[in-house]
Amino acid sequence: MLRWVFALAALIGFVTIAEPAAAQATETGAATAVPVIPDDLTPEQVDDLVARLSDDQVRALLLERLDAVAEARAGDSPAPQKGLIAEITETANAMIASWLDVLSKVPQLVGKQAEALHNFTTTFGTSGLASLFGFTFLALAIGYAAEKAATYLTRSWLRKVPSGSADDLRGAVGFLFRRFCREILGLVVFYYVLVFVGRRLLSPEDIAFAAPFVLYMIWVPRLGAALSRFILAPERPEMRLVNIDDHWAKYLHRNQIGLFLLIGFTLFIVTFNGLNGIAMGEMRLGFWLNLSIHAYIAIIAWTARAGLSDMMLGTDPDRTRFDEKVAEYYPYFAIGVSAAVWLIVEYYSAIDDREALARIVAGAHYITMFWLLMAPAIDTLIRGLVRHLQPPMIGDGPVAERAYKSTKRSFIRIGRVIAGVFVILMIANAWDIDLRAVAGAGLDAGGAVIEFLIIIAIGYILNEAVSLWINRRLAKEQTAIAQSPDEEAGEGGGAGGSRLVTVLPLLRVTAQVAIAVIFGLLALGALGLDITPLLAGAGILGLAIGFGAQKLVADIVGGIFFLIDDAFRVGEYVDVGGTTGTVEKISIRSMQLRHHRGPVHTIPYGEIAKLTNYSRDWVIMKLKFTVPFDTDPNKVKKIFKKIGTEMMEDPVHKEGFLQPFKSQGVFDFDDVGMIIRGKFMAKPGKQFTLRKEIFNKVKNEFKANGIEFARREVRVAIPGLDEADHLTPDQKSAVAAAAAQAANEQSHQNGGD
Repeated sequence: MLRWVFALAALIGFVTIAEPAAAQATETGAATAVPVIPDDLTPEQVDDLVARLSDDQVRALLLERLDAVAEARAGDSPAPQKGLIAEITETANAMIASWLDVLSKVPQLVGKQAEALHNFTTTFGTSGLASLFGFTFLALAIGYAAEKAATYLTRSWLRKVPSGSADDLRGAVGFLFRRFCREILGLVVFYYVLVFVGRRLLSPEDIAFAAPFVLYMIWVPRLGAALSRFILAPERPEMRLVNIDDHWAKYLHRNQIGLFLLIGFTLFIVTFNGLNGIAMGEMRLGFWLNLSIHAYIAIIAWTARAGLSDMMLGTDPDRTRFDEKVAEYYPYFAIGVSAAVWLIVEYYSAIDDREALARIVAGAHYITMFWLLMAPAIDTLIRGLVRHLQPPMIGDGPVAERAYKSTKRSFIRIGRVIAGVFVILMIANAWDIDLRAVAGAGLDAGGAVIEFLIIIAIGYILNEAVSLWINRRLAKEQTAIAQSPDEEAGEGGGAGGSRLVTVLPLLRVTAQVAIAVIFGLLALGALGLDITPLLAGAGILGLAIGFGAQKLVADIVGGIFFLIDDAFRVGEYVDVGGTTGTVEKISIRSMQLRHHRGPVHTIPYGEIAKLTNYSRDWVIMKLKFTVPFDTDPNKVKKIFKKIGTEMMEDPVHKEGFLQPFKSQGVFDFDDVGMIIRGKFMAKPGKQFTLRKEIFNKVKNEFKANGIEFARREVRVAIPGLDEADHLTPDQKSAVAAAAAQAANEQSHQNGGD
């Protein structure tokens, strides 16, 4: 009892003390109440307000303004960014929670689906369902009849059947394309007739349910079947566009139709349940249907991996190691793409991204998967088209073959870049991504990456186009001059290539380096990197090279002027300061000479003081023949003229002559006989073959006309030669020794002269 008395007294004392304090606080609050200040004050009103406010009110007004500014800044400040590990952990936890939710709702699958069917039947009733199904069936029948009429009217498209040979690609593609267009035309007629009839037979509520069924369960699978027949031609192996046997072609065709049916059923059931008041999140049926689609793709790819690898490999014999690896791993790539797309769908489902889920319901992930799986197939198609549509090889020989293969690879690489851009655009369109807007997003990382890739793609295509043009011109020039390492140029002096053959390789290297540098800098700039230091560093490096490598600069400058002067070309026989050989290769700093015996000499341009070219335009070959003094020069002249006329009429040798072989008369005398000289003018590289043929003909004509070639003889005058038959062996030995000594002295004398 005493405790309650003390408590009551304390309470009365607290109230007595608090009342004056509260009254004082009320007065102070009234004195310091923050006035309401309108926004549209004039300068005069501001001065008048400041004059009437007390210090406490000004202080309170200032504090209120500062608090408002602090709150605004706190609201505008970005939330602290999470680290990569935190993001991955949070995403993994969300996906695990989503999968656990899927498992927890397995018992509700049947009940929720039954509820959707019940809502459907309740909405329409028995008569409504009969009307819906009856009119839908009637519209389908009318649409199918219109399709059959359209295909009947276009039956003439298939009258021209190709031969079926491997080389008749144009005919096979034409036939399959006409058949595909005929099927697509029939599907279009079927669809629009069905829509036209359905709008007149069915109510808007009926159309809302019938349209998804027709689109997803009928039209989409039939479109997939038409595409499969165009590519695989399961019943027409002689016209098949891909390299696959009948077994795997039919297997893939059947399962591709089944896959499209499963995809269509998934899209239909999602739409159907949504229209009947059952959200997919309530039963998570979409998870199991989507999983079944991706599992089906994995099963198809694993089962038909041998056929898919053959299809990707193609029939082109000039395939590279890269092509073989792509073909080998394509089935596993298909499985990986299917799994990756499934994970993407699960990711958006886990984070509940409504916008992305709406695109997934519309089939964006299936479109993405389709084009990713089609990318290697498109590459195979590109290789096949290049093989059949590329211009034929120019000329013959290893040079022409190398140029042909290089041109083919350039066409394939350009096609791959264009196909890659096309696939990216199709995937971006499926997800409603405007790449132009992303690329123009300034500092946005995605925009920078896209702009970087666009610049790299343009530079790559430009590089391949330049290489393609130069390689084509090189092949044309090199095969036009018909270079071959045969015996014609075996002693040097062979005909050189054109000026383009010499300059184009250097031009190709220069253009490729320039394109790589320019587009590399532009790409780095697109990523937001400051390329000014790189340019400054390149300038300093160039200056350092200029001062520290003056000899290198002299070599490069000298080579430029030699090429401008057209002093030599690849394939020409030249003499550089006593070093002779055929120009085999030129670079920006030096040239390589191949001696006719095999050694290769590398000579920097800066060391070339004088260059003699033996292969430019024409060659004069002069031949000497020594005949006895009693030979008639006019007779020899007639023989030479006859040989020259015969060789000018010879189809094998006449193309090598610029002027026929003819006599130049007596050139000189020696102690053996007369030296008669003949000459002819020939194309560079042809003179040695012509010379050998002329030697053979001169020998045969001299023999036929009783003319002998003069021989060097040593005559020894011996007194009493009439009694030579009676010489003793010692005397004969002495005569032989004297003759040998005289011959040696004469030989030494001729050698000294």
